[in-house]
Amino acid sequence: MNEQTKIEIEAAAFRRLLSHLDDRKDVQNIDLMNLAGFCRNCLSKWYLAAAEDKGIEIDYEAARSHVYGMSYAEWKEKYQI
Repeated sequence: MNEQTKIEIEAAAFRRLLSHLDDRKDVQNIDLMNLAGFCRNCLSKWYLAAAEDKGIEIDYEAARSHVYGMSYAEWKEKYQI
């Protein structure tokens, strides 16, 4: 497998993970942390770090909005128990 194909597959898997988490808003971050050792906020931090590694400047709130599909404040208001 060439590097570009690998990157495309990894990106597709990440998008699928975000879609799955978007479909499962009933799963709270604490549940994810307890079971998997990471949560949506972790994904946001990893996304931010990956952007910074590429020299792309985004802030944490923009990264969280990408992962949550909306602002974090909006997500908390609608879905956090």
